[in-house]
Amino acid sequence: MKALITLDDVEMAVRLNAMLERSGLQTAMVSPLDDLKSAVARAHPDVIIITARLLESSHLDVIGEQQWAGVSVVGLADVTDPQMHDRLRATGYSEVYAKPVDVEEVFAGILRVLDRRRLTQLTGLYGESEGIREVLVKIEQIAPVSSTVLIEGESGTGKELVARAIHQLSPRRNKPFIAVNIGALPETLLESELFGHEKGAFTGAAERRIGRFELAHTGTLFLDEIGEAPLSTQVKLLRFLEQKELMRVGGTQPIRADVRVVAATNRPLRGQVEEGEFRADLYYRLNVLGIYLPPLRERRTDVALLVRRFVQELAALHERSFHGISSEAVRLLTEYAWPGNVRELRNLLESMVVLSPGREIQAADIPVQFRDGAASRLLPVHIGPILRAAEGSGGREMEFIVRSLVELKLQVEELRRRIGDSRSSFGELGEEVQAALPIGALAPAEAGTGRDNVITVTPGMTMSEIERAVIEATLKETRGNRRRAAEMLAIGERTLYRKLNEYQLPVISP
Repeated sequence: MKALITLDDVEMAVRLNAMLERSGLQTAMVSPLDDLKSAVARAHPDVIIITARLLESSHLDVIGEQQWAGVSVVGLADVTDPQMHDRLRATGYSEVYAKPVDVEEVFAGILRVLDRRRLTQLTGLYGESEGIREVLVKIEQIAPVSSTVLIEGESGTGKELVARAIHQLSPRRNKPFIAVNIGALPETLLESELFGHEKGAFTGAAERRIGRFELAHTGTLFLDEIGEAPLSTQVKLLRFLEQKELMRVGGTQPIRADVRVVAATNRPLRGQVEEGEFRADLYYRLNVLGIYLPPLRERRTDVALLVRRFVQELAALHERSFHGISSEAVRLLTEYAWPGNVRELRNLLESMVVLSPGREIQAADIPVQFRDGAASRLLPVHIGPILRAAEGSGGREMEFIVRSLVELKLQVEELRRRIGDSRSSFGELGEEVQAALPIGALAPAEAGTGRDNVITVTPGMTMSEIERAVIEATLKETRGNRRRAAEMLAIGERTLYRKLNEYQLPVISP
């Protein structure tokens, strides 16, 4: 790691230089008479410390360029005005200290900046928001031990990046890292993929197969979408976590394996436990150490930084020149809710780089769906497109509606969990829900139209009322077939029976 220090304040620069050198960093100092931009180009620093005259134009020019390069700039300000402090942060300074400064405090702050840069380079998780800083700190704390880790976060937030970073910072870094997407494997093949099988264990098993657990011996196994694991597989996962032993399909002898398990889920496992869809004992065994990855809409301050980083990376990847993006266009991107999170942002920027008009990107160049973020501020999944896709689908329209409402229920419950009020009603969010959910499309149809089971959802209804209405309408749609109703609602039959008793709903005779 390298630090570049300006000599605008000679005494402070010399003291910081000595401390940083003693800590093992490479340092360089640049005189106010020298060109700072040229000095930065020669030194390629990881952090720049400007010791005075923070708003000088030559300094601001360098800060603007270094923001694109991801280099942090620390400033020592000659004023203590809080408004000036905010203005300096807005111009691009990562950290600002008001004089007279405690040199030990500044030194510790510079080391923190460098630690974040090192972790960012290792993980690929870019951002200055409090949420990302907390994730990076947790990765560093969790990595050295061998305890099981559960990573929770929506799709596209970078859960596999976190898992790989934990492996790379651990004593197992030179051992295998094996990733498995549970949701992508059919249930009939899942156990064979994870635990392996013996020759002749089932039809088509022509030879012995080594499973992912054995392949990851002495290393790390990443189980993505762990919530999709069937109950039969969950039993075997629990046994391995408790005994560190596995049994191949068709095998008779237990096999020991030294594997650290890191699991990830894009929906809250606790809710699945309550619904009886995920074993409670396995959940607690997985969630020894937990990391929550915030969605991009919860860290909007990172959008501009990610735009700069991705544009630079993608322009080099595709060997295209990119002429920049206007501040108004960046503002629009910042206000969008990003239901697909960082993955969606990167995909948009890739298309912008490849299809660049040969000039600076303006707000009008941003696709219209990214200019109207209001519809997705509440939900990470748009309900409208699902309903439009259901038009003309005849008898399956109700299924689309029910699944949409179930997704709505899950997302609102997650929102309520985060604000710490599990009993809050839906009324306070009425206007946002009305914008997000085309309630008019769910209005009751006239008799004889074949859509008598469509329900009405209005702002102010509690989640219990919505859930009761959905279950009741689904049972009518299936003519009392509870198995089919449970499938449409994506819940277990036992859960449906419990809900029927809870809401005192009569069982409709077929």
